[in-house]
Amino acid sequence: MFPLLINLPALPPASRLKCQPLAGSRELFYHNTIIYFCEDRRNGPIAWNHPRGIMDKNMPYTTNPNLPRVRMKAVMLLRQGWSTRKVARHLGFSQSVIVKWNKRAPQGNFSELATRSSRPRSHPNTIDWKVKRKIINLRIKTNGRCSEVIHQMLLNEDIKVSLNTVKRTLRRNQLIKPRSPWKKYHLSGERPEAVKPGDLVQVDTTHLWLSNKERIYVYTLIDVYSRWVYAQATKKISGGETLRFVKMAKRKASFDFTCIQSDHGPEFSKYFTHMIKTRHRHIRVRKPNDNAHIERFNRTIKHELLNQLPKDVRVINRQLKKYLRYYNQERLHLGINLQTPWQILAKVIPSY
Repeated sequence: MFPLLINLPALPPASRLKCQPLAGSRELFYHNTIIYFCEDRRNGPIAWNHPRGIMDKNMPYTTNPNLPRVRMKAVMLLRQGWSTRKVARHLGFSQSVIVKWNKRAPQGNFSELATRSSRPRSHPNTIDWKVKRKIINLRIKTNGRCSEVIHQMLLNEDIKVSLNTVKRTLRRNQLIKPRSPWKKYHLSGERPEAVKPGDLVQVDTTHLWLSNKERIYVYTLIDVYSRWVYAQATKKISGGETLRFVKMAKRKASFDFTCIQSDHGPEFSKYFTHMIKTRHRHIRVRKPNDNAHIERFNRTIKHELLNQLPKDVRVINRQLKKYLRYYNQERLHLGINLQTPWQILAKVIPSY
C-alpha cells in the first residue's frame, strides 16, 4: 500500500484522475492521488523531486526500464533549443542531471541513453600500478614463464602479492592463453604400474616442419616395461589415423595392450577412446612429464634419425623400419640395465 501524503491539495473530479478508483480498491485511490500531486508539482517553477515514500532515497541507481528513453528525450529537447531549466521542469529532474545526460549523449538519432553500470571503478585493496607493470615485464623478460615462477620471482624481491593476483593481472593483459571452451576434461583414473609388457603403453606425436603451414607428423609408441617402440610417419593426424596406428602397433607387438596413455591432443579424442576398445587414459593437463618415456623417445628418434632425413613421408617410413629394428634389438638402454627390449621380452615371453 502506498503511504498517505500529508497536506494533500484538494482532489479534482474523478474525470481528471489517471485511473478511475475501483470500488473497494483503496490502494488504487492512493496511487491516483499521488500521481495528481506529482504532476501538479512538476509543472511549477521548481524542478520536481520525488515525494518521500515513493522512491527509496538510498538507491544508488535506477532499474526503471523506461528511463533510458527519458534521458534521450531530454537530450533531443535540448537540441531543439530548449534550455536546461525548462527541460528539467518539464521532465521533473534537476538541472545538473540534464546537463550530465547531455554531455554523455552520442551524436545522431538514438532512441535511448543507456543506464551506466553500478560496478565500482576502483577497489581499496587494488595493487599498485608499479607492481602490475613489474608482473607484465617479468612475463615478457622470462619469455612467457608461468605464473608460479613469476610469483616466486616477486617474492624473492620482497614484493608480496598472491598467486591469484599474478594470474589475474596476466589474464587481464592477454598474456595468458585462455582455455578453449571446446576442450573437454578427461577422467583418466589412476596410473597403472608396469609390471609386465602392455600394462602401460604411452603414445604421442611429434612433427617436422615443411613450411610455415605444412608439417609431417610422426606417431610414436613405447611400452614402459620393456621399452619396445613403434613409429610411423603420416601427412595428417586425426582420431582415425591414431586408431589405425595403434592397431598396426598391436599387430607388430607380441603382447596385448592393457592401458594406453596419451596427452590431450586432438588426435586422441573421444572417438579414439571409444573405438580403441582398450583402456585409454590421459595425462594431467600441462604435465608432459607424465609421459616422460615417450617424450624421451621422441627426442632420441629426432636426434638419431629424423633430423638427418629428407622431409618426405615415404623416405622416413622406409628408414623407420631399419631404425626400429636397431632400437628394439641392438641398442642398449640404461633404463633397463643396459639390455635391449627384445631381451626383456624374451624373459617374459619365451616364444618371443
